[in-house]
Amino acid sequence: MAALDLTTFTTRRRRGIPMTRLGFGTAPLGNIYAPISEMLAQATLQAAWNAGMRLFDTAPLYGLGLAETRLNHFLRGKPRDSFGLASKVGRLLKRRPPGTLATRTHYFDAPYREVVFDYSYDGVMRSVEDSLERLGVDRFDILYAHDLGADTHGSRDASDRRLREFLDGGYRALDELRASGVVDAIGAGCNEWEVCEALARHADPDLFLLAGRYTLLEQSALDTFMPLCAARGIGVVVGGPYNSGILAGGTTYNYRPAPQAVIDRVAALRAVCAAHGVQIEAAALAFPLAHPTVFAVIPGAVSPDEVFANRCLFDANIPDGFWQTLRTRGLLHAAAPVPAGS
Repeated sequence: MAALDLTTFTTRRRRGIPMTRLGFGTAPLGNIYAPISEMLAQATLQAAWNAGMRLFDTAPLYGLGLAETRLNHFLRGKPRDSFGLASKVGRLLKRRPPGTLATRTHYFDAPYREVVFDYSYDGVMRSVEDSLERLGVDRFDILYAHDLGADTHGSRDASDRRLREFLDGGYRALDELRASGVVDAIGAGCNEWEVCEALARHADPDLFLLAGRYTLLEQSALDTFMPLCAARGIGVVVGGPYNSGILAGGTTYNYRPAPQAVIDRVAALRAVCAAHGVQIEAAALAFPLAHPTVFAVIPGAVSPDEVFANRCLFDANIPDGFWQTLRTRGLLHAAAPVPAGS
């Protein structure tokens, strides 16, 4: 298997961040939905490295610190300029005695921590210090404000309050860290393009991680958000390219049972895939990378076999006629760029 090309995302401040177009998302290594062993987690990371992946995305939320700790064990000793490392701010992890947490999380066999949202200046500074310790590094390539959207906070009004909290405090912290060299690029990691667009209009971000909103399944981000990023030189990393499972043979969309409209659209996509001999997962990885603002796509994996499968899908040849048929049948946004000669 040939090595992936190591590319560079250069911010407007001319700081180059090493990354590959295919990266690795570590949420599954935080034992989301089911626990995996430390041995399997490390083997999965090694498989990602062997497959050439050099962009690693993590967050305090993933396993309540567990994913960051597992990534620390793996990356220790590797040349720091040989990979890109991204984490997130906006949640603090506070130790709680066993048996005192009121709610369960999606993460199993994780440290006993209470998650507290905090997008303030002090909260972001503390979050960064805690993540530096868990990861065992002295700087980040990318830091995102995590989950500022309405889906996380319950309403658009609540999302707006959190965005204002971040703009009034946490953004200033990230801007200072960027100026001092603790981080090279800052932005937001969300599953709603609307809040990313608001941040782009009110601040000076370098990069967004947009999860599940610019995919083979849906492209409403093309109406205003992606053109704004292109005009302002803001990069995009696409997370959740399989829309939380529905494009990879699962039944979930946005981490919930998929509604019938989504099921019907996926069925239509699969019919075109079958007619052209294309795996839908391969199309899902290839599609977002055709947009000039998209620098990488980061599917997750919970085993070396899944890593290998993602790499093979990434390398798949997709005929131009496939994309033409999708557009003819109204399954792609009229303005969506498509891979050429893939």
